[in-house]
Amino acid sequence: MSALAPPAEAVFPYEGPAQLRAPIAAALSRVVDPEVSMSIVDVGLVYGVTVDAAMVHVRLTMTSAACPVIELILDEAEAELDKAVPPELHIRLELVWEPPWGPERMSAGARRFMGW
Repeated sequence: MSALAPPAEAVFPYEGPAQLRAPIAAALSRVVDPEVSMSIVDVGLVYGVTVDAAMVHVRLTMTSAACPVIELILDEAEAELDKAVPPELHIRLELVWEPPWGPERMSAGARRFMGW
């Protein structure tokens, strides 16, 4: 579990039904980047979520292309989302590298936790 409290609202771009915003944000906040022991939301790895009638599409990145835990994070994100969204919605995780991740994407709480 992340050392930081889960966000009350999504801190990433969200487009979709209002009633799914909080459950999706909470699900993604439960996914921890094991290298820094913080949620992928706090680290700023979630670039955006779009939900339509058929799919939850999550764009996310890693701190580096050489990240050794990419598959673990993707698997955990899919598992958490699967518990949080209606079963008829497909989940698509898209790993993106543009724009590149930078520490400015981290939440204020994460930067404080890291001493930045």
